Amino acid sequence: MTQRFSTVDEVAKRLAAVGYLASDAIATTVFLADRLGKPLLIEGPAGVGKTELAKAVTNAIGGELIRLQCYEGVDEARALYEWNHAKQLLRITAEQGHAWDELRSDIFTEEFLLPRPLLKAIRAEGETVLLVDELDKADQEIEGLLLEVLGDFQVTVPELGTIRATRPPFVVVTSNATRELSEALRRRCLFLHIDYPTPELEQRIVLQHVPEVSTSLAESVVRLVDRLRKLKLRKSPSVAETIDWARTLVALGADDLAAEQLRDNLWVLLKHQDDIERARHALDL
Repeated sequence: MTQRFSTVDEVAKRLAAVGYLASDAIATTVFLADRLGKPLLIEGPAGVGKTELAKAVTNAIGGELIRLQCYEGVDEARALYEWNHAKQLLRITAEQGHAWDELRSDIFTEEFLLPRPLLKAIRAEGETVLLVDELDKADQEIEGLLLEVLGDFQVTVPELGTIRATRPPFVVVTSNATRELSEALRRRCLFLHIDYPTPELEQRIVLQHVPEVSTSLAESVVRLVDRLRKLKLRKSPSVAETIDWARTLVALGADDLAAEQLRDNLWVLLKHQDDIERARHALDL
């Protein structure tokens, strides 16, 4: 198997080159997932950069991102493959009078197969990252479909046989931990927990994405967000919202965090009115 990264340092540098500042733990786990040929299961709160890591790896290796966005009710037809029934029906109608055995071998072929994300990733010939996003939102049954893909990088289509990956994709599975994933799935993956970044790392992230912001203002932004995350909020500010807050202050021409700006623009950081009221009270605004 061709290795995508030669060292942990290379992982960190190539991710940084595409805008993702990885901690040592993240860079090491990405390196090992590539070197061992294992899927990467990433858990953590919403908005800490799990999906962004998959996108960054895609850009770093110059590949294609194939994404399966999970939700309640996603099934085999949406995740794996389905048959083009309308086209099959047209073929059957056009060939009336033929024996069923002849028709069956004629309509269950590649021509009538509609590959979905999992099968697309297995059949891809180029460099590919398969992102199974927010798996915890899907029903447990979908995990069974994933086991063959994650364990052997193959998909079995009963009518066609087993389709094996010629170049296994780099697989990232994300979860916000709203429900427990199965042990069978966990055994097939390397595990990585991503929490909110340290203030020092988050300040570097802000400065990278908002170069117009001053170092002192970026430090104040990160310090404020850190205080908000320690409150009992319905939804804590994500890293993306920290960046949005810094951009907001730059757009307003702010040099520091004035109480008026905080009071009037907390909605950029917080998405629920009761969170905003709680934050105003805690910050004495």
